Amino acid sequence: MDMNYELFIAKRYLTAKRKQAFISVITFISILGITIGVMALIIAIALITGFQNDVQDKILSATSHLMVQSVSEEGLKDYAKVMSRIKEVPGVRSVSPIALNQALITGSAKTDGAYLKGIDFDLEVEHSAWLQKLESGAIPGPPSASGRDGLLLGHDLAFKLGVGVGDVVTVLTSAMRLTPTGLAPKQKNFVVAGIFVTGLYEFDSATALIALPIAQKLFGLRDSVSYLQVMIDDIFAASRMKDLFRSVLPPLAYTTTWMELNKSLFSALKLEKNIMFLTITLIVFVAALNIIATLILMVMEKTRDIGILMAMGATSLNIRRIFFYQGALIGVVGTALGTFLGLVWCVLANAFKLIKVPVDIYQISHVPFHIKVMDLLVIVGVSLLISLLSTLFPSHRASKTDPVVALKYE
Repeated sequence: MDMNYELFIAKRYLTAKRKQAFISVITFISILGITIGVMALIIAIALITGFQNDVQDKILSATSHLMVQSVSEEGLKDYAKVMSRIKEVPGVRSVSPIALNQALITGSAKTDGAYLKGIDFDLEVEHSAWLQKLESGAIPGPPSASGRDGLLLGHDLAFKLGVGVGDVVTVLTSAMRLTPTGLAPKQKNFVVAGIFVTGLYEFDSATALIALPIAQKLFGLRDSVSYLQVMIDDIFAASRMKDLFRSVLPPLAYTTTWMELNKSLFSALKLEKNIMFLTITLIVFVAALNIIATLILMVMEKTRDIGILMAMGATSLNIRRIFFYQGALIGVVGTALGTFLGLVWCVLANAFKLIKVPVDIYQISHVPFHIKVMDLLVIVGVSLLISLLSTLFPSHRASKTDPVVALKYE
């Protein structure tokens, strides 16, 4: 017998004639169940992955991949020498010094707390797209005509303070200075040179940027910095880079990675992704039960046919293959349709921004869908595996049919 007849018979059984319309309906429902399960899995995982990637990009655009700082309260000394050593480590894209302190900023509307961050604008602007495209204004240059230095404010912080480009704000820092009446916080007036938007609310609502030398003087850091901001080529190699830095850093310096700084957020997103995967996989399991039911009904319906085939010389293995192919065809067609529809939905949702969200809460106007190749392969693999496993019992039962009993009343 030609081995292709097994697949031929499997296809014929799935496309039932009119008198077997009930079985063809169950076949359709089985395929639909797999299709919906796979489609739901792809959309759900693409949603979580897209949101995670968006948050990750926003966090890493506004903060460092690795942060090198000192345990000393005086900050990181000889930072120029440390910077040159770090730059020599393969995979490092850029290193920039940062002076950071908390401050109270007073605008025309109100006073609000913020992080006052001193940066080297020439270095930062090279790898920060949000600094290259300010919402308004420009990078602070030399002191203005009034003698005031410039600063950049985050969009949300500027809104809260009620100030715009050209307005003057008063900055009160926690660093102390000696006055005739005793110690008092250092205070300085700045002119708002520009307003930036990173898309990360926590950063845009609580950060003001000034030139590094001004920050060092204002915070009393002298020749030190709060930390070094390190950007690397491969963000997921941060832990490995941290180990490489140990040999080039001074004894009191230590490194923190972006994953450690945002551990709770990314752990929550990863957990949510895993739970969603497991939950929606249950839909595929339910669809697999339909495959089992379809094949068992098919075995009962085709008992006479099985008896005839076995009388003509078909072995138990041949019969098992026929019903295995039936279940496999249902699984493959359902998985292929589900994958196609899921990917089409993701493309359309991104192109037409179908799912809108409040910009002021999520900092994005629509939910992004992004499916990774590995996630897609896992979804397809799990769906096909469940479909194939569901054929084992019905095909085994069919192969045990006794041809004598099957043809007894024929």
